[in-house]
Amino acid sequence: MCLLCNKVLGNDAMKPSKLQDHLRICHPDKTEKDLKYFQTLKDKFQKRPILDRMFASTTQRNDDGLRASYNISLLIAKSEKPHTIGEKSILPAVEEVLKTVLHKPASDIIKRIPLSNNTVERRIDEMSSDIESFLCNYLQLTHFSIQLDESTLPDNTALL
Repeated sequence: MCLLCNKVLGNDAMKPSKLQDHLRICHPDKTEKDLKYFQTLKDKFQKRPILDRMFASTTQRNDDGLRASYNISLLIAKSEKPHTIGEKSILPAVEEVLKTVLHKPASDIIKRIPLSNNTVERRIDEMSSDIESFLCNYLQLTHFSIQLDESTLPDNTALL
């Protein structure tokens, strides 16, 4: 891609002679510029603000808090404790560890980890529905057999 005209150049245009032809034909005013001019132009192009770079640090921080929220919700589900344990016990414990061991202000980090009762319940429901849909898809695509026993109740109702 030509940085001067934003024209996409093919693979064969990357040959020095083709680049010189492009420069001479499309940018005759730039033919006398030295190499340093083009290097600074390239540096400016590479350092220009783009959407991914502008929000990269914010997105990473939010993703970390979201990931922690899901992981803690999974631990709460495995422990079979009430969903309010996240707000009442886990977040204060994390805050104490951050203050005491790492000597860092915990308020910024704690704010990024949503662990309210409703949030934990929603995360557990999402994870269980994901597992259920994965299991259903797996069973639909896998060949298996089930062995059943047949029996009858006193009123001649069949049981499998």
